[in-house]
Amino acid sequence: MKNKILTALLLCALVGCDKTPQQDPSAFAKAKLPNFQSISDVTEKKQAFTDFILPLVDVNNQQLRELRQQLIGYQESASNHQLNKTKLKRVEQLAKTYRVAFDSDINRVLQQLLMKVDVIPSALVLAQAANESAWGTSRFAREGNNLFGQWCYTKGCGLVPLSRVSGASHEVRKFTSVYQSVSAYMLNLNSNPAYSDFQQYRQQARQTGALNAIDLASHLTNYSERGEAYVEELKKMIQINQTLWPSSIAVTSS
Repeated sequence: MKNKILTALLLCALVGCDKTPQQDPSAFAKAKLPNFQSISDVTEKKQAFTDFILPLVDVNNQQLRELRQQLIGYQESASNHQLNKTKLKRVEQLAKTYRVAFDSDINRVLQQLLMKVDVIPSALVLAQAANESAWGTSRFAREGNNLFGQWCYTKGCGLVPLSRVSGASHEVRKFTSVYQSVSAYMLNLNSNPAYSDFQQYRQQARQTGALNAIDLASHLTNYSERGEAYVEELKKMIQINQTLWPSSIAVTSS
């Protein structure tokens, strides 16, 4: 029995896994960003960065899996006309969170939610975090726990970019923790209409039984003003660091 468990854990480490051990999100909420600037060895810095960020990605993906299973259960209830008011209210709340139009066609709403509520391969998250934050050493990472370059538009909501052009009002959002930054980024990719191409492709790819970070990165041209050049940079980072970051994650077709 012990050997079977070890084998399963090893397979998850090598290719990713659609089911991970239960983790308590509160254990990660207060994790402070390490001083990556103090690590001069590149290999050591990459390993430290990965070791710090990966558990934050895993716990968010775990929550997405659980929420996805809840939605599948709601689908079954709806098909049997057994979706009660409590569940219907929950669907309405999720529709608002994930920017899905809520109406009387509950089956359509649930289908749209299942397209958006899904896991993101850790390699893609790590590549974007490393790219946007210079491996956790940027000003926005150090002062605002922001690893993904996310903006906000209310005065005082974040840090003002030193290179912000005259007349612009955006700030780089400030987070209370790195965990909050990772969660906000993953919600952004899953809910923002700007990434509908990413969401739709992932839904199609799920039918193959695996989600590939490099393939998914190809559908994020809207994430940066640099477009295709940004995407190619992400793909190259994933390829270069494939010994650290599993590029694929196994999933079920539903």
